[in-house]
Amino acid sequence: MKRPQGQLRIIGGQWRSRRVEFDPDGGVRPTPDRVRQTLFDWLAPLINGASCLDLFAGSGALGLEALSRGADRVCFVERGTAQLATLRAATLTLDAGARARLMGGDALGFLAQDTERYDVVFVDPPYEAALLPQVLAALPAHLKTMHRVYCEWRGTASPEWPPGWTVLKEKRAGQVSYALVCYTGQ
Repeated sequence: MKRPQGQLRIIGGQWRSRRVEFDPDGGVRPTPDRVRQTLFDWLAPLINGASCLDLFAGSGALGLEALSRGADRVCFVERGTAQLATLRAATLTLDAGARARLMGGDALGFLAQDTERYDVVFVDPPYEAALLPQVLAALPAHLKTMHRVYCEWRGTASPEWPPGWTVLKEKRAGQVSYALVCYTGQ
């Protein structure tokens, strides 16, 4: 069954099957259910109690799913004001306000100023922006020791991973590819 435009379903955890609204304008595309299921199967041993960063949050699908599955807190970073407003409404609807930090603005600008470290980071930038290498270069200072970073991109070819990054798992779903990676240092 096709999801209604501007709506996503949380697929696991305490809010399983709950639907939340998002602003579909501006190219926002929630990570598909089957990709989220695979990702959170990979993250199952780490997500409970984790501190997460959802860069390029868009619909908030990844961060909301993490909160639903037991993440301690999620920082959502989104530059689209309409997307940020609907994400704020979703966190209020789910009563997740105390565990959700919403930051408006550019992801790279946020990383340049943020001093926190995270267990799990979701990196799903707009495909046409080609920001993955820049974000990965800025991320090591924000990662806890036993971290995982989820990356998503369009196409079947793997990106050229910057030095120090190790691919732990990688899959494809149609024209979308995704991987779970970690930074092991230079």
